[in-house]
Amino acid sequence: MTESKNILVAPLNWGLGHATRCIPIIKALINHKFNPILASDGAALQLLQKEFPKLTCLELPAYNITYAKKAKYFKYKLLKDAPKILKTISVEKKVTNKIIADYHINGIISDNRFGVYAPEIPSVFITHQLQVLSGNTTWFSTKIHKKIINKFDECWVPDASGTKNLSGKLGHVETPLTNLKYIGPLSRFETKNTPIKYDILVLLSGPEPQRSYLETLLFKELTTFKGSVLFVKGLVENQIKKEVINSITVFNYLTSSLLEEAINQSDLVISRSGYTTIMDLVKLEKKAFFIPTPGQFEQEYLAERLHNLGMTPFCTQEEFRLDKLQEVSKFKGLQELNYELNYNKLFSLFHAK
Repeated sequence: MTESKNILVAPLNWGLGHATRCIPIIKALINHKFNPILASDGAALQLLQKEFPKLTCLELPAYNITYAKKAKYFKYKLLKDAPKILKTISVEKKVTNKIIADYHINGIISDNRFGVYAPEIPSVFITHQLQVLSGNTTWFSTKIHKKIINKFDECWVPDASGTKNLSGKLGHVETPLTNLKYIGPLSRFETKNTPIKYDILVLLSGPEPQRSYLETLLFKELTTFKGSVLFVKGLVENQIKKEVINSITVFNYLTSSLLEEAINQSDLVISRSGYTTIMDLVKLEKKAFFIPTPGQFEQEYLAERLHNLGMTPFCTQEEFRLDKLQEVSKFKGLQELNYELNYNKLFSLFHAK
């Protein structure tokens, strides 16, 4: 028998989205007789350990990305943190080389981890941002990102290639990269025909302090809501904790299977407009109300785009009040793209070298 090839899968720990969208890829690798070795840090690593307790999980250096307290300082904060991030990427490369040697890695799938690649083995970069929006510096941030992507053998974009797509100008550029592959939207969830149990599901994620700011705001507004509310904080801890606060059912986090059930049982989802969250809600064809992270150009663009397409309403964090949810009835909700992904063909790269 041919020995299974070891594939290093390394998502960025910036919110939980990068890790959760790798889950279907990890499962597909297992189904196609590969041996995934998982690597990340912080909450993303904890989540992968809980989802795949039998797989090897390794720790990578932490970028320790946090958001500015005010939207107008978002870009300044990232620029200020740039030297620290670059230093972390340098250490990340060294750790990656050691992992490759110690675990006999045959291929790499990096979801936005810039230092996780190796010229001598097949390396893949996952991103939905071929154009990195950063205001008046978009041209520069896009150029830097393109330079990083070109170090990899392939770039997998989790979106459809045609005009009917989710990422818009983020994932579709006039001059495509030569190593580009559109693999369709990724989601760990499946639609289930279950009765509605919750009028509202709140899904939180993302770096601090903005995650906590939104948590406080939504709790304040939803205490006067008369329907049933399920509130998932997005705080991955050792154990799932449940409590009831002002008639709101609260969980620190939910595993994939429990969250899939919760979303299916919910009439409306309130969340950030992160790309992975959008892919999940599209898969389950849900109604949503989005509140972009203040100052994050990508989330603001995606929320506005879906609004203009007549799918979902949104507002800024400062503007949100409970009565804003009345706008949901004017929108058609999110609809699945039904994109078929051929994993046999996709994984052929790892047999090429």
